[in-house]
Amino acid sequence: MAKRFVRARPGNRLAELRKRLDSGEIEAMNPFGRAMTRALEKARFDPETGEAVWIEEDYCSPPLAMERTEVLDDYFEEITVVEEDVDETVGWQRIDNLPGLWEQVLDEA
Repeated sequence: MAKRFVRARPGNRLAELRKRLDSGEIEAMNPFGRAMTRALEKARFDPETGEAVWIEEDYCSPPLAMERTEVLDDYFEEITVVEEDVDETVGWQRIDNLPGLWEQVLDEA
């Protein structure tokens, strides 16, 4: 299993994504729903770049293929896997000082 360090520019529909996460709809998607939900719940916002950043468990080749098709491409632009095999703990520590994505984007909406 690989952990991906992801950066993406939030689109204007993140409130809809938040509702889908809260309803459990995304968590129920197989095989990636639980991992994606955990990652997006903890996602951070980089105010210097305006990007969402998170660490995602992923088994796809190319990286995030299913996740992008089913969810991510609807809500984010310029999705970039910055690092394809990051240590999860170290990855989250690198962005721990950033504000939470949901507090940032939903407060601005």
